[in-house]
Amino acid sequence: MNRRDFVLRSTAAAAFAMTVERGITGGALLPLPSSEFAFARLRYASGNWDADPNMPTNLLHALAAHTRLRLDARERIIDATSNDLFAHPFLYLTGNRTVQFTPRERERLRHYLRSGGFLFVDDCEHDINGEFARSFEAELSLVLDHPEERLRALPNDHELYRAYFDFPAGPPTTSHEVNGWGDRLVHPYLRGAWVGNRLAVLYSNKDYGCEWNYDPRSGCFMAHDTTRFGVNIIVYALRNAARPR
Repeated sequence: MNRRDFVLRSTAAAAFAMTVERGITGGALLPLPSSEFAFARLRYASGNWDADPNMPTNLLHALAAHTRLRLDARERIIDATSNDLFAHPFLYLTGNRTVQFTPRERERLRHYLRSGGFLFVDDCEHDINGEFARSFEAELSLVLDHPEERLRALPNDHELYRAYFDFPAGPPTTSHEVNGWGDRLVHPYLRGAWVGNRLAVLYSNKDYGCEWNYDPRSGCFMAHDTTRFGVNIIVYALRNAARPR
């Protein structure tokens, strides 16, 4: 599948993101099933791809509360070797164990990312020297193997931080960082991998997945609701995936 085909399949979802970003004052919602946003989690052969099982539901609740995106309430589990990758402009990958993609997984992910897809990767281990971080970063260098596609710091004034809500200081801090878990660092920026001028991979060692994995009955994160940053990530991803090159 080339970039044009990918763009055509994601245009309806991206149109919603554009409308939501502008504040939605009376715009009609398109009555097309393909216009629903589905949270898609990447299933890979190694590691524990299914960490933080409550996170997607909580993030979808945030999208419902703050936007008028049409939402599919079900989390979608997408195999890394599947052609279903290309039906989803946004994919989520997490874990806290070793990641070792198969050759076929690498090939499919390379095609997905270079065709216009967006992958949000969150290190559930919250450790820049941990098992997940070391193995995933090594794998990503095999998936996106051009020198200019290597991970680098995402500037804290990047448009992602104002895609819906404003985060003028960059990525919000998680309770895991404040409590000193994992590497005991508060990470001042996220990292990304670009394909051309397009951000294709957003990579976090801040462990947003665990932060957003709370039981809604507890209310423990309501005083500092960082799920709003998840809204930014998804709105940005939908818009960015459909931007012509």
